[in-house]
Amino acid sequence: MALALPSDKFRRPVVILTGLGLPTAISSVMEAYMFLADWPASKRDACHRVVMNASLAALNGDIEPETARGLFASWAEKNDLLAPDVAAFAAARRTGSHGTA
Repeated sequence: MALALPSDKFRRPVVILTGLGLPTAISSVMEAYMFLADWPASKRDACHRVVMNASLAALNGDIEPETARGLFASWAEKNDLLAPDVAAFAAARRTGSHGTA
C-alpha cells in the first residue's frame, strides 16, 4: 500500500503582483519554491535564502506548508510583490472615512 504524500497546498493562496502588475496566486509550497528559484540572482539576499530553505523543508515534510507560506508572504511584502488584500480594500471603501456608506 502506497503512503500518501502530505499536501503542499496552502490554505489560502499568497497573491503577488508579477510582470506588468498582474496578480498571480501562489497556492502551494512548490509554486512558491519555483517562483523563488526563478528570482534573479542579482536580487537574492539572506532573506531569499531563508525562504528557499523553508520551502525545501516544507516539501520534505520537515515543517508545515503554512509556515513556509508565512515566510513567503513576508518575503513578497519585503520585495513589494504582495498584492493588496482586495477584500479588505473593498470593505474599507464600503465603510468610508466617515463610517458606513
